[in-house]
Amino acid sequence: MVTLVSERNPGDERDTLLAFLEAQRGGIRRALLGLTEEQAATRPSASELSLSGLVKHVAEAEQIWVRHAQGLPPVVHRDESTWKDSFRLLDGETVEERLAHWETVAAETERFVRSVKNLEDTFPLPEAPWFPKESVSMRWLVLHLIEETARHAGHADIIRESLDGKTSFELVAMEKGEDA
Repeated sequence: MVTLVSERNPGDERDTLLAFLEAQRGGIRRALLGLTEEQAATRPSASELSLSGLVKHVAEAEQIWVRHAQGLPPVVHRDESTWKDSFRLLDGETVEERLAHWETVAAETERFVRSVKNLEDTFPLPEAPWFPKESVSMRWLVLHLIEETARHAGHADIIRESLDGKTSFELVAMEKGEDA
């Protein structure tokens, strides 16, 4: 985890936004508690989503967006032929390694968001028909990361409950070492 919510200033907008983002990340991480690599790769629904694939995807997406806002090229370039690879672990990739990578990405996100002078500062969006504007604010960036991560945290809840019936309440208790 990057920064504990209790260590943040609840009156500060950046702290609040970063706390919401971290809370959504936590939902995805908790969905993996106690699972084997095989279980994490299971796709228990009509969707091709798995928990291990979601971890990989959200880390890649977060890193791509932050690097774009920084004016840097993506570390991993995805196109139509490799897009699905962002949703599954490839040979040699493990859940533990993907979680560690995501932690590094999350720390970079927090450093970057805290370094921006003003959340109203803007950066250009990549050209795509689904982007309604040419540029967006840093605030938009963090809200978009919250939105993306929250969407996939919901997917993670459904996948985990489909695997073994564990709900987010049980997983929070499990994370704390308590009985649900």
